[in-house]
Amino acid sequence: MKPGIHPAYGPVVFRDRAANHAFLTRSTMTSDKTVVWEDGNTYPVVDVEISNVSHPFYTGTARVLDTAGRVERFERRYGRRGGN
Repeated sequence: MKPGIHPAYGPVVFRDRAANHAFLTRSTMTSDKTVVWEDGNTYPVVDVEISNVSHPFYTGTARVLDTAGRVERFERRYGRRGGN
């Protein structure tokens, strides 16, 4: 890596305010806000809107689209086009 062109990479706490969940990881993001973590050290904290704890895909509340039903409905409405 070339020196002096990359942002600083260090520990950052990401906090999902909606789910009251936080995790410590490494990132190039920075913040003026800080938080004292479980290990007693102070880290910058970045508030996020969605994390794996609150995202519908991970929580199992995602809607499943009925794609087969949509195709059948389309074919009933407009008929099967075909040559293949």
